[in-house]
Amino acid sequence: MADEIAIVYGASGFLGSHVADALSTAGYRVRLFDRVPSRYQRSDQEMIIGDIMDLGQVAEAARGADVVYNFAAIADIDEAHHKPLATATINVLGNMHALEAARLAQARRFVFASTIYVYSESGSFYRASKQAAERFIETYHERYGLDYSILRYGSLYGRRADARNGIYRMLHEAVAQRSITYHGTGEALREYIHVEDAARMSVQVLAPEFANRHLILTGQERLRIRDVMTMISEIMPWEVTLNFDEGSAVHHYEVTPYAFQPRVGRKLVLNEHVDLGQGLLDCLGDIHQALHHSGDDDGATPLASANKA
Repeated sequence: MADEIAIVYGASGFLGSHVADALSTAGYRVRLFDRVPSRYQRSDQEMIIGDIMDLGQVAEAARGADVVYNFAAIADIDEAHHKPLATATINVLGNMHALEAARLAQARRFVFASTIYVYSESGSFYRASKQAAERFIETYHERYGLDYSILRYGSLYGRRADARNGIYRMLHEAVAQRSITYHGTGEALREYIHVEDAARMSVQVLAPEFANRHLILTGQERLRIRDVMTMISEIMPWEVTLNFDEGSAVHHYEVTPYAFQPRVGRKLVLNEHVDLGQGLLDCLGDIHQALHHSGDDDGATPLASANKA
């Protein structure tokens, strides 16, 4: 793949940065596109600073690209719930810009970061924006012959996440506050997938058999959020208080996202994947290091002794 160029819009973010790394590892020449420089840029990657809402910048960045990935979006469901206009503008019109750039570049594949919320009546404006973006992608294929892969991600976790990520929030609270608060009963079910597993699969979909497919990328095990919180509390070397605020926001699904039925997606899985317990420990190391460097850990006990899982 050394002669193929891949551009990743939204490459400075959590998922986009990991996919960019996976593309580089697979031998692609990778261009990163985002409003801010990526903290994770590799020496063999090119960084382009630009705005997904500027069609000229987006199209110029994709010139000569063979594959185009779009991760530029408002990805936090709670933020989208309160910002419908911004969500529609960035997630739908911004994706149109990436689509048009891929068409002009005559790319062989357009890859879109969607969500399992497209199946749901939950997810608020975030879900609606992803449903709309998917239909535009399908119609671009019908009208212009632009091949695509739509990736419907589940609950991601791993290094480089921030407070918008559910697992990160729980781990950060456990380290910084020695308690975890979940806004709900804790009975909600999730299929967590480590971001590195998701990134590797996001590159595998460039194979010919995944053209014009809708693929589900979720974890191997279905777990209650309450059980994940308990797992975190058992990993920590100190007592962690678990709190449940049952005045939960209604825009998150509880047991299953499957209500609204768009085009059927096929679940893609890896034979080898990151174990959740080991993944949580890796995330904790990242969070503890960040807190230690910022001086916010208040002398908390080091986590070297926390490997009890």
